Amino acid sequence: MTTCRRRRDSARRAPRWKVGSVNKVILIGNLGADPELRHLPSGISVCGLRIATTENWKDQSGIKQEKTEWHRVTAWGATGENCAKYLSKGRSVYIEGRLQTTKYEKDGQTRYSTDITATHVVFLGGGKDAAGYGASGDGPPKEDAFSPPPPPASDDDIPF
Repeated sequence: MTTCRRRRDSARRAPRWKVGSVNKVILIGNLGADPELRHLPSGISVCGLRIATTENWKDQSGIKQEKTEWHRVTAWGATGENCAKYLSKGRSVYIEGRLQTTKYEKDGQTRYSTDITATHVVFLGGGKDAAGYGASGDGPPKEDAFSPPPPPASDDDIPF
């Protein structure tokens, strides 16, 4: 019978993992204006969305407080075209994307603008497309990524 021995110092060393980076934004909010679709000279579609997210809380004295944050979102290509076609002011959307900061000059001063470039858009409740189809426009959405799995039918179905 053989046993595997660890080196004594290996328990003290942390594993060496390569650490990457993540640039991911997830928003669920409402459109503050109708989408603005434009076409670049190359023919690529670009759709601008203004999304509002609202946070509610009670302060120390028990008074309800509310803060709305506005986000600029850009959707490209077919996703942008579908956003312009099916979304309208007030419509709820789920957006996944990445932050992108651009630098520009205005009145001789350098300024920065941070926007969200959408990689995935899901249309939620109400609006022109009440069925809630996703930005791909290919019919009803598949099972939601944020819906929990169904509970077991009964205790007899649990394997332990």
